[in-house]
Amino acid sequence: MRPTKSIDHSRTEQVHFLRYEDINGEGRLFGGKLLSWIDEVGGITARRHTGMKVTTAAIDHLQFKSPAFLNQLVVVTGHVTHVGNSSLEVQVDTWLEELDGRRHLMNRAYVTMVALDDHDQPTPIPCDIAIESESARGEWESAIKRVELRKRRRQEGF
Repeated sequence: MRPTKSIDHSRTEQVHFLRYEDINGEGRLFGGKLLSWIDEVGGITARRHTGMKVTTAAIDHLQFKSPAFLNQLVVVTGHVTHVGNSSLEVQVDTWLEELDGRRHLMNRAYVTMVALDDHDQPTPIPCDIAIESESARGEWESAIKRVELRKRRRQEGF
């Protein structure tokens, strides 16, 4: 049995003040920019959890719920939801933060990261996550279903 780390141990948060270079031709946050931030937060979260080099294997369940505009604050948060043998899943949420501090979910994605050895080959992750709450247990159980779905998709050539 592997030792565990709390989910909070690797929790990551980045804040972005939207500037002109973040905006697309329609006046909204450029989706590619947001995808870059999601990938970065997923990688940082996974690296913090594993203490190892990691690489992105997949980003799925990407849902855009609302747009963001110039001068808004966008907060990108990540936390580990599942740890397998050499891969782990990170839930990355993107929030719009109002002037009064309230946050509204604008995006959710699940990022699968793979731990790498010194030769950039997949390697076992040395620690699991500690399931310390009912919400964490629910996230873990949902993550197991997503992991199985990803396996089926790979088998089907997706």
